[in-house]
Formats: sequence, C-alpha cells, structure tokens
Amino acid sequence: MTAKSTVELELDDIQAGALEPRPVPYAGVYHILRLDDRHAGRELLRRLIPYLNSVASFDPKMPVSLAVGLSFQGLKALGVPEESLATFPPEFQQGMAARAAELGDVGENAPEHWENPLGSRDVHVVVVGLAPDTASLEAADRYARDASRDLPGVVSIWRQDVHAAADMRNMFGFADGIGHPAIEGSGIPGTNPYELPLKAGEFVLGYEGEVHNLAPIPQPDVLGRNGTYAVFRKLHTRVAAFRKHLRQAAKDHAEDEEWLAAKIVGRCPSGAPLALAPDNDDAELGADPKRNNAFMFGDDPRGLKSPFGAHLRRMNPRDSLIIGLARLHRMIRRGTNYGPPLPPGVLEDDGADRGLLFAFVGAHLDRQF
Repeated sequence: MTAKSTVELELDDIQAGALEPRPVPYAGVYHILRLDDRHAGRELLRRLIPYLNSVASFDPKMPVSLAVGLSFQGLKALGVPEESLATFPPEFQQGMAARAAELGDVGENAPEHWENPLGSRDVHVVVVGLAPDTASLEAADRYARDASRDLPGVVSIWRQDVHAAADMRNMFGFADGIGHPAIEGSGIPGTNPYELPLKAGEFVLGYEGEVHNLAPIPQPDVLGRNGTYAVFRKLHTRVAAFRKHLRQAAKDHAEDEEWLAAKIVGRCPSGAPLALAPDNDDAELGADPKRNNAFMFGDDPRGLKSPFGAHLRRMNPRDSLIIGLARLHRMIRRGTNYGPPLPPGVLEDDGADRGLLFAFVGAHLDRQF
C-alpha cells in the first residue's frame, strides 16, 4: 500500500540514527557521559557534530555510524535557560525513574534496583556507535575518545557493548528487529507494504502527526525542530526461566516447546510470522525481508493463527479491531543483544548478565511509550 507524500522533511537536519534502520549484522557500543562543566560539554558537542550523519547524508556502506542524545539533565548541565527547559514535555523533564509507577517499573523492576547510573541525574549525554564488526567499532570508540580528549569536565560513567548477528536472533533464540514503519517524507521504506506510511510528526518534531496536529516543540524553535525523543532501557532476560516454563507447559520436549514459544512471540525462531506460517516454521520466509513482515491480522479475527496475547500482536495490532487507533501508538523500536547467549538446551541460569538494550524513538513520550 502506498501513498504519495506531500511532506518534505528537512532530512539534512535529522540524525540518521533516529530514522534509519540499523545494518545487519553489527557491533555497537553505548557510552554515557556526565558533564561537569558546561563549556566542556558544549565543546564536546562541537567536536562530535562532524561525525554525525543526517538522514540526507547517510550511507549504509560507511564503516561507522554515530548518534548522540541529550537528557533533560544534560541540557541543564549545558546551561540551557530555564525558560527553554520549561517548554519540554513533563515526561522528558521527569525521566523514567520518576515515572516508574506509570511505566510499571515496580517491585524487583523498581528504579532502586536499576544498574547504576541508569535512571540517575548523572546521565547527561548518550553516544551510540555502530559498525559492521568489532574491529570497525574501534573507530567509533576512537571518535568518542578524541572528542572528549583534554576535556576534564566530560566524564565517561557507563559503557555497554552490544551486538546483532546476521540471523538477527535475540537471547531467546528468535529473529528480532524485523518491523520498521514507513515514515511519510523520509524516503525510507517500511517493512510492511500493506500499511500506509505514518505521519512524520509521530517521530520528528515540527511536522503534522496522525491527528493532524503538531507535537509541542521546545523553544526556541531551533532547539527542538527536527529532533525527537529517545528512550533506552537495559532489559535483563531470564532465558533459563523461559525455557523451563516452556518445558513445563509443553506436552513434548522438542516440537511443542518451540511451537509454544512461537505462539508467545508471534513468530517462529527464523522470523517467519505465524500470520503467514501458522503450521510450521518457514526459514526461507523468515529470512526474506520483503515477505517476513508483509501481513495484517484482518483474516485472523479470533487469534487462531496469531494469538491476541502474542508479543508481535500486542506491539502492533495492525488492522485488528481494538479500542483506540493503533497508529497513535506506533514507535520506532530497536533492540540489540548484550552479553553472551545461554548455550542451547541449558535450563539453569549461569549467572551471566545477558539481555536486550531496547531503544524507542518517537515524538510523543506519553502517548507512544
């Protein structure tokens, strides 16, 4: 399904890391920096700008891609005036830790159990580097180090290495990162040809959204226009516990376990969606980027192929009959693995920290995330 776009995005002013899909495979790194001196922080950004690609200049063949994000506390540390800071939405000002109750981060997932310094007021700048392999990634690290060299007011306080294999499998053994929405005016195709492109204002500030209005833009206009909001969360995955659950719930120890897992996820391990492969995994379908996300749910109103509770269907109901409009809750979701995988068949946790570094991109923190 296509629609001619009448929107012209200022692609040379939008970070490629916000809209461009990630390459596969890749190695990556997340750096968190604390700014102890506003002048050093501003100098850091000046040095990083030459390494940041816009959507207009992005070349997927480049060996290294960098993206930079600022937190609300980071803007304060840079010396952004209070009258400008007050124009940012409350959700951004408060941060995730302060909104734990609204987000469901309670009990063992409450902020007091988060890895330091995540959720703290010390998270000011996040620099993300991506490269086709670990060797190339060293260049991204070199850029970051060079940018902060001789700037004692810029302190590195956290680092997380991440990776995505060619088969795109996550820690649970399922291909991930398949879906990507088409965004009007971006020139970046979506992965589902049956969905109309979403309005640019759902993802980029300064443009009309799905309800034909503009998301509030921080002031002055140059501070927010062509920007977006990003959320990143480090999610520890209990792979052994998941496998144990499958073992206990399945009738047999092999086929039924895998099929039950597929019903939970909404896709087979290869990435083939149950909507198109309801009876057996289809590795060829799962590996085909032109087909593995080309479906809707209208022909499955009872959830017999793709259960209503499946992760795939909950994250994007597509054309399912639900309360509300699914398009108002679409987001750009990017998850990547961290840590070593648990060897196949192992049912006991080995104590290693493994999981998913989840990233959200959207213009409406309250409505989308």
